[in-house]
Amino acid sequence: MAALGQPVRSVLACGEVRTCLLPALRALDGLTAAQMLRLRADEHVRVSERPNLYVRSPEILTGVDCGLPTSNGAKVRAVGTVAARAALTEGRVLQATAYFSAPASGPEARRPWGQYLVRPGVVEPFGKLPEEATANGVLRDPGRDELNLGMIAEGLLAQLRRHHLLDGRAPFKSRSTRLRWVARYIPVGEEPSLQCFTLAEEELRTVELRLPEDIPAAAVASLCEDLALHDWLLTTVTHLLDGSRRVAASSSVPALRPVVEHLLHLWMPRARVALTLGHLWDVLEQTPGFTRQWQNLVQHIRDQLAVEAVSLSHQETV
Repeated sequence: MAALGQPVRSVLACGEVRTCLLPALRALDGLTAAQMLRLRADEHVRVSERPNLYVRSPEILTGVDCGLPTSNGAKVRAVGTVAARAALTEGRVLQATAYFSAPASGPEARRPWGQYLVRPGVVEPFGKLPEEATANGVLRDPGRDELNLGMIAEGLLAQLRRHHLLDGRAPFKSRSTRLRWVARYIPVGEEPSLQCFTLAEEELRTVELRLPEDIPAAAVASLCEDLALHDWLLTTVTHLLDGSRRVAASSSVPALRPVVEHLLHLWMPRARVALTLGHLWDVLEQTPGFTRQWQNLVQHIRDQLAVEAVSLSHQETV
């Protein structure tokens, strides 16, 4: 067992990302976004302007003492802290993430809280951790008395959506999405892999990864935030495009305008993913082909707008 204050060797990392449209009529600039995401007074908000505007909050911790979700019904009590953070991309798309890592085993008795706080984002089981059952359990809806990462992420998201800097007037209607992820750690030197990306429900996605044990959970969270952001963009633009098809031709231009004004410029996979993990995007580029789907949507929107522009011009000259 690691000495107090020393990094603990984790065998599993788990998290959930909630992604939504910021409820504000206008996109926030970097200064305003940083003010909104200042969750802690003792740490700075990260602001990046290249290759696009990205603002991320410092991490906050939530103490937990509860059961871990398991797929086989095993009762595993765990104690520690869950890390949570929020991010805003181009002042428009808001995300909240909650995640933790866990060692293969923990003490048989609960430690003082101070000993858990020196290992932020680590949740220790009592005794041995059933790795496979816990990994599978995290991907399903948690039970009443089990650790609920989604609730922690959603709580942070709800807090930010009520922020006094926001006017509550989103430029168009959209749905939030949830992405749950688990990473099983493998020996250093082995190749990381994205095992599975699943559309579990209309708003829920799940991701399973195998990663070398020297990759920190925070880096895994960044990868999954990137996946969640681009999945949300695909989902949202698809729904908006479907909606435009159901209205009269004369009304489709206003229906598609939000896509052009607020979303088309946001597509930038791997912009902030660690170099050691960036190639995992290749799996999604092959099947189902994220960027290929996006390009088809964008081209369809542009073609539809071009046809309607020609039609309107013809009507005006008649």
